[in-house]
Amino acid sequence: MDIQGKIIFASEVRGGVSQRSSASWQAQDFVIETHEQYPKKCCFTVFGEDRLKQFNLQVGEEVTVSVDIDAHEYQGRWFNDIRAWRVQRGVAPAGPQPAPASPYDAPVAAAPAYGASPVPGATPVNPVAGNPGAPAGDPMDDLPF
Repeated sequence: MDIQGKIIFASEVRGGVSQRSSASWQAQDFVIETHEQYPKKCCFTVFGEDRLKQFNLQVGEEVTVSVDIDAHEYQGRWFNDIRAWRVQRGVAPAGPQPAPASPYDAPVAAAPAYGASPVPGATPVNPVAGNPGAPAGDPMDDLPF
């Protein structure tokens, strides 16, 4: 999955030694903010000293980050793990995103003329009782007004 946006936060590099392999490791968390109408933030991790040096992410950079999303269970609770595996630099936003059309901004279709059928080809019905254009037995012609 790719996330495009601006790096707005970088944590301190953290590290340790693996209990299984006795190898040292490093990881750093970053937060990216998207350029949508309602910007979203996503925290992801870059794992490994080699990737940290290769990506060299800085706060304020415009990037596209490719991430893998996984979840793991710990003591009966589930946690998401979002890890970056590729970073592309210099990907600027495509300009302001157009706002989604509001139902109030949508064009309004013209209402059919009084007495005209809203369905093309159907017989027009005139709801006014006693009008010569009203079909016989029209259920609308018994209105009290």
